Amino acid sequence: MSQTGIAIIAALLFAGSGFAAEKPGELQKKELTRLLTSASSPRDHLRLAAHYTAQARRYDAEAAEHLDLAKGYRGHPSGSDQKRPMAPDTAAHCDYLAETLAKAAKAARALAAAHESMAK
Repeated sequence: MSQTGIAIIAALLFAGSGFAAEKPGELQKKELTRLLTSASSPRDHLRLAAHYTAQARRYDAEAAEHLDLAKGYRGHPSGSDQKRPMAPDTAAHCDYLAETLAKAAKAARALAAAHESMAK
């Protein structure tokens, strides 16, 4: 994976943490930061695991959405595919985002599993 891909995955994993917890299980940035620096009890690690599991679900949903968009763009191609490759209104762009989000979901699930293991 390229450095850019790694940077995007890292940004996706932590950017979502900056918003108020809009999804069940996701922590607000302040609470996430506190737990990441001081988690010591099984409860703390289970809360982190729940946060990363919720993020993984959200990333999976967003990846599926981008796959659907890519399918739509392929069904109705525009001049952007030729004139502006990877523009936001191209299938290639949506495929790239779907792949990146799927990798972010996988990374979030790995973090959730690690915290579940630490809770034992």
